[in-house]
Amino acid sequence: MTLSNYYTVKENGFHEIIIQKSRFITYLARATTEEQAQAFISELKKKHHDANHNCSAYVIGERNEIQKANDDGEPSGTAGVPMLEVLKKRDLRDTVVVVTRYFGGIKLGGGGLIRAYGSSVSEALNAVGVVERIEHTVVSVTVDYTWLGKLENELRASVHQIDQIHYLDQVQIDVLVKTADVPDFLDWMTNMTNGQANLSSGSKRYLERDIIS
Repeated sequence: MTLSNYYTVKENGFHEIIIQKSRFITYLARATTEEQAQAFISELKKKHHDANHNCSAYVIGERNEIQKANDDGEPSGTAGVPMLEVLKKRDLRDTVVVVTRYFGGIKLGGGGLIRAYGSSVSEALNAVGVVERIEHTVVSVTVDYTWLGKLENELRASVHQIDQIHYLDQVQIDVLVKTADVPDFLDWMTNMTNGQANLSSGSKRYLERDIIS
C-alpha cells in the first residue's frame, strides 16, 4: 500500500445485533492480501459451523482492485453485496467482514435481508472504529547543539511529530512528517536554521488517527 492516506478498520473486532429474533454477529479485520481475507473467513466458518449463514465481503488494494462478496446460502444479492457496499461507501481499504446469522424463525424477505446485513456492518464499524492511515516520512534534521532548544520548541508546537533525538557529535532530530508535506518542511527547516541544518529523508511509515463516525 503506497497511498498517502486511506481508511481501514481500527482493529479486529465484532458486534452483535438481533433483528426479528435472528442473531447477526459481525466480525471485522484488516487484510492486506486475498489469502489473509480468505483465512479469516475460513476461521469464522469453522467457529460458527452451526450457524445458518456466514456471509462475507472484502476490499483489498490501493484502488480496491480486489472486491468479493459471498451470500453463503442467503438469496442472491441480499447479504454479501450490501455488506460490500457499506465497506465501499465508507471508502475502506484492506478490510474483510463476516456476518454470521443464526436464524430466529422469522423470514425477513429480500429487502429485509439487505437492510439487516447492511445495518450489521454499519453498526459494527461504528462500534469497532475506523482509522485514517497517513503516510509519513522520517526526516532527519542534524544541527549544532546551539540550535537544539529553538528547533525542539518549534517542532513540538507544530503539527509534526518528533520521533527520536540522537545526541551525537551534532544533534540529530528525527521528525515524522506527512509525506505530502516534506518539501514545505524542508524549506521551513532551511529558513529557520539559516541553511545550517543537514536534512535527509529516510524511511516511510503510516500513522493512524481515529475517525469519528
